[in-house]
Amino acid sequence: MALTAEQKYYIKKNIEPLGIKKNSENLSLPEKNILKYLKNHLPEKKYRKITGDFISGKNTASVKNAAFDLKQFLLNNTNYFVLFFLLIFIVYLNSFDNAFVSDDILGTQKNSTFLDWNNLRHLSAWPFLPNFILFKLGLTTPFFFRIIGIFFHLGSVYFIFIILNILAKKNTAIFAALLFAVHPILIESVAWISGRSYSQYGFFFLASLLCYLLFYKSGKNNPKLFWLSVFFFFLAVLSSEKAVALLAIFPLYELAFGNFKKTCKKLWPFLFIAIIFATIYLGQAGQRISDLNTQYYSNASGLYNPLEQIPIAIGSYLGLIFWPDKLTLYHSEMSFSAGIYSICLLVFLIFGGLIFYGWKKNKFIFFWLSFFFISLAPTLTPLKISWIVAERYAYIGTLGILATVAYFFNRLLEKFPAKKIWFYSFFAIIILLLSIRAIARNIDWDSEDNLYLAAAETSPSSPVNHNNLGDVHSRRGDNEKAIEEFKKAIAINPRYGDAFHNLALTYQNMKSFDLAIENYQEAIKYNPDSWQSFRNLAAIYFTQGNYPKAYEAIKKSAEINQTDSQLQENLKTIEGKL
Repeated sequence: MALTAEQKYYIKKNIEPLGIKKNSENLSLPEKNILKYLKNHLPEKKYRKITGDFISGKNTASVKNAAFDLKQFLLNNTNYFVLFFLLIFIVYLNSFDNAFVSDDILGTQKNSTFLDWNNLRHLSAWPFLPNFILFKLGLTTPFFFRIIGIFFHLGSVYFIFIILNILAKKNTAIFAALLFAVHPILIESVAWISGRSYSQYGFFFLASLLCYLLFYKSGKNNPKLFWLSVFFFFLAVLSSEKAVALLAIFPLYELAFGNFKKTCKKLWPFLFIAIIFATIYLGQAGQRISDLNTQYYSNASGLYNPLEQIPIAIGSYLGLIFWPDKLTLYHSEMSFSAGIYSICLLVFLIFGGLIFYGWKKNKFIFFWLSFFFISLAPTLTPLKISWIVAERYAYIGTLGILATVAYFFNRLLEKFPAKKIWFYSFFAIIILLLSIRAIARNIDWDSEDNLYLAAAETSPSSPVNHNNLGDVHSRRGDNEKAIEEFKKAIAINPRYGDAFHNLALTYQNMKSFDLAIENYQEAIKYNPDSWQSFRNLAAIYFTQGNYPKAYEAIKKSAEINQTDSQLQENLKTIEGKL
């Protein structure tokens, strides 16, 4: 096959810094075609100098010193970018008409914050800038909020493909990008609107890492690329406090592939941003603990035992990555027998051993396995401000495991080239199975009923999900099953004010007013700011003709929620009965 003028120019420009293998990968040309071209166009002495080591089985150009032409790479690999787009479109297509679910309803659908641009004066609002824009445009159906998360995910896949082409061989990049594109553990961060911050900060961090690599690998040392990397890192930590830990990825890269002593001083802008945001986020930890105690009725004041927490978390995440069957919104089954804990501990020790092995023998393995652990570090602190396991926490970290898997898969391909068709077939089956599982997982997020019924199978000890199931049965008119689920939630967490409120509301709908009053009072006991419970109590007392108690309850409700005009009208109505 004759080479094009562009291919000839690229080879002339890059054959010495990149070597034959990298030119072959970037141009998607057989190595023999490049050798033939060089043989016909170079003096014999120079030809032997460039090709001698390659022909003898070596490749003198190392990844560390290779230049990378991004523009040429994009032109030569358009087909792969189209493939990733089509694959993600197919996998996420059935999520396009999913409803607002769980935190989406109050956090997005009914969040009046997004109606006023002045709220962007608060730093905490900036991660939700896309929501402000959508509200301003009147595009408030779930599709538009969800499609943003899907585009963040698509962008992350593109960045992964480019980054791994810089750091490894092309097949490794293709395999890792395909796995990341369809892996079902990532659905929670992509298809769930309230989980979008994880795919959002993952996108911005990967953009930052790519610009950082291009700054050194493009051969131009363009300072704009460096400061663009800093800017994207700023957007990542602005999107989520968990991105602060990713500061460690830059010195980790220098330890693995670069020159740490020479470049560590240049990392000060990243460090400055991380310190500023870490200080802000640590200052909010007390409020986070308070919210968990009062709004979520959790006991967030204690500490986890790291010797239990970390092995269980790492073992659980690895299990979900390699066998993603028990995916759920609530990973509540965190109490393990001694035998299961021993397995988790063994998995964790093997994982740590592989990182140590990588440090000694293979820097690629060292970098990506460390990447996985660093990304999860903010959720592995003893403070009970994070769940032990949540799929959304693993969005960016999953890349570390998938990149390592792709690396080993490519090694097998190179070692057994005669079995290439079998390896490709096996990999295609893996992609197909992961895609099917991801599509099925999208169905779980279709509606609140689907989500909570799916979680019931995997999270039987979650009081939150039992409370949610009570709502499902209540909406369906099955009050007896609703009561059963609310009582299960209370049995697991006796401080669960929302479950008491919902149980009371069910009794109120059944005209069992004494039981309703009793449970509303319990709800208020554990959540004194539950203005809905006070309002409903007032309605019961009013129906019973007990106007003094009705007035006392509605007055308290109006004091808590001073923006509801209906409460003020109800207050005047009851006051007129006294």
